[in-house]
Amino acid sequence: MLALAPDAASQKAAGGVSAPRKWSAMGVNGSALWGECAGSGSKPYQACVDLSEPAYRCSCPSRKFPCKHALGLLLLWSADGVPPAAELAPWAAEWFGQRAAKAEKAAEKKAAERAEPAAAKPDENRARQREERVTAGLAELERWLSDQVASGLSDARQTGLAEWSDLAKRLVDAQAPGLAGTFSGLTRVFRDENWPGRLLGEYAMVHLLAVAHRRAAELPGDLRETVRQRVGYQVPKETVLALPPIRDEWQVIALRDEERDRLLSRRVWLHGRATGRLALVLSFAPPGQPLDASLVLGTRVDADVSYYPGAAPLRALIADRYGAAVPARSPASGVAVEGVPQLVADVLTRDPWTESWPLVITGARVGRDGKAWCLLGDSGQGLRLHASAGDPWKLVAVSGGRPVTVAVEWTPDGLRPLTTWDENDEVVVL
Repeated sequence: MLALAPDAASQKAAGGVSAPRKWSAMGVNGSALWGECAGSGSKPYQACVDLSEPAYRCSCPSRKFPCKHALGLLLLWSADGVPPAAELAPWAAEWFGQRAAKAEKAAEKKAAERAEPAAAKPDENRARQREERVTAGLAELERWLSDQVASGLSDARQTGLAEWSDLAKRLVDAQAPGLAGTFSGLTRVFRDENWPGRLLGEYAMVHLLAVAHRRAAELPGDLRETVRQRVGYQVPKETVLALPPIRDEWQVIALRDEERDRLLSRRVWLHGRATGRLALVLSFAPPGQPLDASLVLGTRVDADVSYYPGAAPLRALIADRYGAAVPARSPASGVAVEGVPQLVADVLTRDPWTESWPLVITGARVGRDGKAWCLLGDSGQGLRLHASAGDPWKLVAVSGGRPVTVAVEWTPDGLRPLTTWDENDEVVVL
């Protein structure tokens, strides 16, 4: 339950209000949990939790989400400290009624959208104008890349940053934000001793994408979708949800929050219990607003998942859920260390612009290959960990020298450890 806390301070505070003597008028009815917690004033704080999401409400003035009172109530409930109730408290019934009404309206809207014909085509003139701007912008990019290779890369350290910034702005103006983002992050190549070779490789991949867009009509449909999304064309959620979903028991194997350009993002990785497929669910929020907390690390949910179209589909949306999430143990399937190179090669064959890919690696041991930390297989083959992992003492401690299951993110520079499972099959964030 403490994994739901927004920060360590909230976890500590939740422990302080999880004593039964702090609460009155508690109750649980199905997925509805509520209680009144004594506070500093004469009137107790009223906290509600919808266990099916989870979702929270509290009358306290805290801006944290969930607040310590909702977390404390969850801790009590998980310890069987909340009695069942035949009826909801009136104030709790009001909140759950409002949620039910909103859910009903959302379901009606979704049903209406599915019943309607395919969404109306966007304005043809606007779409054609954007295609023309993107095509012109990428043609200019191809000429720029040719000039860079012809003149050499020796001055890139001195002139690269200014040129890349200017080029990124021109690509944004050309409505190709995906490629603009590529140039915004190119300074990372200078961390490599062989930065000229690394930079040439980055230029080659950008050139490949520009040529693929120019020759998109010749590409298979899935690869064409991949190229367009890499360039910066967005796929509407309605289009994704209209595609055939995959139903499975999806386990939340890892979760990571990031802040970039004053925007919060949450990356949630899912693993299908029956299919073994992996999915990435993204959500975004401006600073100060809560991110989607409906997918909880260490649980699994029976749901329909719809993938964004592409040659190597990974990003997905939750279409429909069937019941509440339940606790989950370590994934039942994965890939051995020895099988990772072939799996990654297959992904790169389908989408050569892939910069990261989630993996569930089973039977891995933690060790060193020279100076680098690695995940080792039965054959002794090692997969190097990313430099950002540092000395992975937590993973070493959890493994205790035994083979473990590890969720990682593959990158060309090594594996980023995300989570593992201890001897009690409890998830551990790395």
